[in-house]
Amino acid sequence: MKLPGAIIYSASVCWLAMAASCHAQYTNLWRAFLPGGWSDGTPAIAPDGTLYQPALDGTLSAIAPDGQTNWQFNARIEIASSPAVGIDGTIYFGSRDRKFYAVAPNGKLKWTFETGGWNDSSPALADDGSIYFGSWDTVFYSLNPDGSLQWKFQTDGIIDSSPAIAADGTIYFGSHDKKFYALSKQGKLKWSFSTAGQIVSSPAIDASGNVYFTSTDGNLYALKPDGTELWHLHTGGASASSPVLDSHGTLYVGANRFAMAVNGSGEKLWQADVGAWIENAPAVTESTVYFTSRSHYITAFSTNGTFLWTEPLSGEITAAPTISSNGIVYICGYPSLMAILPTNAAAPAHSPWPLFRANARHTGRVNF
Repeated sequence: MKLPGAIIYSASVCWLAMAASCHAQYTNLWRAFLPGGWSDGTPAIAPDGTLYQPALDGTLSAIAPDGQTNWQFNARIEIASSPAVGIDGTIYFGSRDRKFYAVAPNGKLKWTFETGGWNDSSPALADDGSIYFGSWDTVFYSLNPDGSLQWKFQTDGIIDSSPAIAADGTIYFGSHDKKFYALSKQGKLKWSFSTAGQIVSSPAIDASGNVYFTSTDGNLYALKPDGTELWHLHTGGASASSPVLDSHGTLYVGANRFAMAVNGSGEKLWQADVGAWIENAPAVTESTVYFTSRSHYITAFSTNGTFLWTEPLSGEITAAPTISSNGIVYICGYPSLMAILPTNAAAPAHSPWPLFRANARHTGRVNF
């Protein structure tokens, strides 16, 4: 439904509403202390409910659904990427030690692959077992399930954008060289699209195969599968927020301090000031969208833009929220991972891309 114009909420409205009756709308289930403290990574959720949370001290924590820590794996230097969970339970992630890791569900190392730079790009997992990610060494990599190199693709800039895989196997990602790339499954360039700014966000894909991403030039872009531009919207956002989609095709994204909803034609439906920069993707159900920001808060809006509630955490939040199949919302804020159960708890929206990395396992592969 298109609203008659942008709805603007000030941060003060949010904080006053919080003081009134926010706690009636959700329950804090638990907080799991993270010895590593700060994290830019969003937790991935395995089919058995185990959460895998990285931290900037190099630890990957396996946390049970009740909040207890099962084990920790130490990569010894920052993990800024979000992990992905394979069909066999293997956890994949990159580190700033210039290595890419595969760790078994019991916390034991399976293999590593060395690159020439930091690996902040979160991996995407293809249905044939291929693993895709980019690196600060300006190279985009494809690995086999055993960790051997399948192919690599050279760009002219750092790649910290996380790739997205379309239904036909096309791989999309952005680079600091101001280009957005589409590669075939064989690693061949299909096309590239130039913007006026670095691309640090991660793309989302809709049911028609159209792809959406933001650039630091302040625009949200929509492209057809052949690389033709559908539209772009100047949001003014230079932050690294990545878009998500609900089941009606509405896009939700952060633009500096603003939570924003945009329809499939590129028209802004509403926006709300959350008080600080949004550095990540939101998460959406059929009725509610959740945003986190550097204001130390997670804020819930109805999908029509109505403010619902907000909850303070103990530190700035640069990781995206995620939602389990039973509607629990997980957020990482220094120095803990927090589990919240809203009164209207619901699974992620039945859409191709309702969460950062498309789904709770973080496969980065379009959902159908």
